[in-house]
Amino acid sequence: MRRDSMKSFGVVNELPKAALLSFGDRFTTSPQFAKLYREGMDLVERTAEYLDGQGRAESKTLTPPASFAYSSESIRLTTRLTQLASWLLVRRAIAAGEITAAEAHNHRHRVTLSPQSTTLPEGFDALPETFRFLIAESQRLHDRIMRLERIFSDGAVAANEMVSPIGPQIERIRLAFPAA
Repeated sequence: MRRDSMKSFGVVNELPKAALLSFGDRFTTSPQFAKLYREGMDLVERTAEYLDGQGRAESKTLTPPASFAYSSESIRLTTRLTQLASWLLVRRAIAAGEITAAEAHNHRHRVTLSPQSTTLPEGFDALPETFRFLIAESQRLHDRIMRLERIFSDGAVAANEMVSPIGPQIERIRLAFPAA
């Protein structure tokens, strides 16, 4: 097909560049993110209530190895949840337009999540069941958010560095055959 005949079909030679929306942009404004945010903040709240109440009482009855495990795991748990809550808050701020994605990557707003150790300390099995449950829940949440963070990071690289070679052709087809 010649260019002249393409023009007669409404296909233009120069198309405006389509704005790329990343997965992260779409996800942070979705009901799925709202659910994840609520789950994360609820876990933070339940853990704080437990550690300040029932957990404090239960920790006083533990034997030395379990007592040490409780102390070290409570520090790891609160650190993990603080990082996760920070990540969720930054993502919510981006979605609300309070900060840009670029600002989220600068030193002031950056939240660095790192892989967690799966090694259990001596005495872990003697820890209270509720405490072990909260640890497991925080690890599951951490794993989910780590997967999302990898997708966000890979998506940002892909959106910024790799443009589909067939993107212009798809856009031409879309313009030539608008949805009815």
